Amino acid sequence: MTPPHLSLLTRITAQEDLNFLLTNRIPRNTLTRLVGRLSKIENPLIRDISIGLWRAFADLDLSDARTTQFRSMHDCFTRQLRDGARPIDPDDRHLTSPCDGIVGAHGRIDGDTLLQAKGSSYTLAELLANDAALAQTFRDGQYLTLRLTSGMYHRFHAPHDCRVEQVNYISGETYNVNPIALKHIEKLFCRNERAVLRCRLTASGQTIALVPVAAVLVASVRLHFLDVLLHLKYHGPNVIACDAPFHKGQEMGWFEHGSTIIVLAPQGFALCDGLREGARIRMGRPILTSH
Repeated sequence: MTPPHLSLLTRITAQEDLNFLLTNRIPRNTLTRLVGRLSKIENPLIRDISIGLWRAFADLDLSDARTTQFRSMHDCFTRQLRDGARPIDPDDRHLTSPCDGIVGAHGRIDGDTLLQAKGSSYTLAELLANDAALAQTFRDGQYLTLRLTSGMYHRFHAPHDCRVEQVNYISGETYNVNPIALKHIEKLFCRNERAVLRCRLTASGQTIALVPVAAVLVASVRLHFLDVLLHLKYHGPNVIACDAPFHKGQEMGWFEHGSTIIVLAPQGFALCDGLREGARIRMGRPILTSH
């Protein structure tokens, strides 16, 4: 007779395998484009059915939304917050979370190596598309991975007073970025579509980076300071120079649905106390502190 704990483990493993197969063994790019088009349909019946289905399968909470009246499912995905819903930590020593998210792999960058999941790693050069100078900036620095679930608030904000100096758009895959996929797919963050936002802190002049990573159904990033939508069909310049100032907590842009943001900081920063893998954190809470 199979012991109860082994039976439970077998069921959990089977569910993980099924989840992995359903979200990563499909025509991801085609499905992502299709869902993107369907989500923007403003027909009230389609809107209500799609949001209803979304509520049934996700932890969708609209209690802090600026409005609960939406034109489409996409309008709901990219909803804004009511004023005061996310207090911003005022301490100038702290970088704050750019988004709501679940804390993933984090800690000191080991030379140029970051952890994706237990037993799986990737390098700064791979993540940053071989930008050697930027990779060197974060060598032995700190990193934090923040995963957004489908029901979370999907806009992201400046972690400190800063100027965005450059955006590097990197086309790629659209694998799911949930924990199961991170265990199975080597160097997933370096294979998926992503954008690297190079930011210079106003007060100290130090460079940090935000790396929004796309996922299945989530392959578009909108940045307020660029007049283009970064998505699978984008064919403009990959490296875009810019000079966009932001105050701490100011909105920078949004994901069309939700995905992951990796925060990179140089030496001289340390993770704030209390961060642990699997914990939920809200935008505006401290994540990194300068020495």
